[in-house]
Amino acid sequence: MATYANLRLRFYQCLWKHLRVVWPIASGLIVFQLALGAVIGFLEGWSVSQTVYFTFVTGLTIGYGDLAPKLVTSRMIALVIGLSGILLTGLFVALGVRSLQEATRDE
Repeated sequence: MATYANLRLRFYQCLWKHLRVVWPIASGLIVFQLALGAVIGFLEGWSVSQTVYFTFVTGLTIGYGDLAPKLVTSRMIALVIGLSGILLTGLFVALGVRSLQEATRDE
């Protein structure tokens, strides 16, 4: 039976190992979201900080938050950001679950 400190260490080791594998996909999704967010920011006339904030709030919570696009084109692009946010969140959840499974597997 492993101690909690050993279990935590194994979890973080597994997490790091798996993160290195999926990082190209995760970083690609993040860049994709930011690029789409930049388009929305340009269309809506938002600052860079507002654009980045909107992109991550929309991608991670599937909601506009306190910034909402007014143009129909921007709203359609926001849908794509939301869908890619679901993929990104699912990827990180799967990564954590897989790492926990591997860390708690009996040797």
